[in-house]
Amino acid sequence: MPTAIQAAIRSVQELEDRLAHPSAALLKELARVDGDIMLLGVGGKMGPSLARLAVNAIRAAGLDKKVIGVSRFSNDALKQELLEAGVEIISADLSDDSALQALPETKNILYMAGNKFGTTGNEHFTWMMNAYLPGRVAERFRNSRIVVFSTGNVYPLTPVGQGGATERTSPNANGEYGQSCLGRERIFEHFSHKNGTPMFIYRLNYAIDLRYGVLLELARSVKEQRPIDITMGHANVIWQGDANELALRALLRCSSPPNVMNITGPETISLRWAATEIGRRLGVEPEFTGEEAPNALLSNASKAAASFGYPQVTLAQMIDWVAEWVRLDGATWNKPTHFQEREGKY
Repeated sequence: MPTAIQAAIRSVQELEDRLAHPSAALLKELARVDGDIMLLGVGGKMGPSLARLAVNAIRAAGLDKKVIGVSRFSNDALKQELLEAGVEIISADLSDDSALQALPETKNILYMAGNKFGTTGNEHFTWMMNAYLPGRVAERFRNSRIVVFSTGNVYPLTPVGQGGATERTSPNANGEYGQSCLGRERIFEHFSHKNGTPMFIYRLNYAIDLRYGVLLELARSVKEQRPIDITMGHANVIWQGDANELALRALLRCSSPPNVMNITGPETISLRWAATEIGRRLGVEPEFTGEEAPNALLSNASKAAASFGYPQVTLAQMIDWVAEWVRLDGATWNKPTHFQEREGKY
């Protein structure tokens, strides 16, 4: 069940602690997962807090497992932070096949590597990262179970009143980023069939951290009194701590052929409403431009909710936290979601 409304988060350390706090359900399920856990592409937005969550859960459950984080680690500070948190670190470029082959055999793989922003004008690199490299990884870790991070961008825009694309909706990606992500899924799917590798396709649609995400972008626009384009008028969001937890719990739900699930919150959110709610908390009247289109990039997460339960952090809680974070001028990352994009160009 969702948790009760909690106090505001006022520091980066408190935020990191919340994102990496394991639930009883995670402790119970992780105890049933044999072997160590390796995160490929741990240096991205979600990877560090996900790695910390895995370490915290293993310690809390008294398990004998290692958490290994693999990245190029251009950020030395992040590398040190993860080491101090108890994550074993391997600096490697996954596109270097000799480096990939040298990685240790590991029972549980979370595949988080990929490329999104900067795709336009560099499409060849995006396809290499999102569709070629997955085949190399799938062959290298054919004896593992693999949670494959994907995206709701594999779906077409759907009518707002339809409730979002389900896993039965035929993928029809708009733009080369989404197409390459569908390519990633299909390549992993092929090798799951070929080698019997159990996999879980994790179609995430807008994780929310207080330093980035759809709600933060709305809140900053409201506070700075910048007009908000609401042509893409609706979205789905999920608290990153919940998204982290479901990625680890997905290890018990891998199968061959791959198990596919949409990972997001239960609501189809009106961005006009969300901005108005944020404005009410900040004492600012939002400004809008454009009119809501009849369709949007939306995912229906009913299948995931039936398997995992509803997210612990509610939409109202996220709005409260984000509004207070922006009011206090909390730290932010320059990593916009581009949720307004309707042509699939990133």
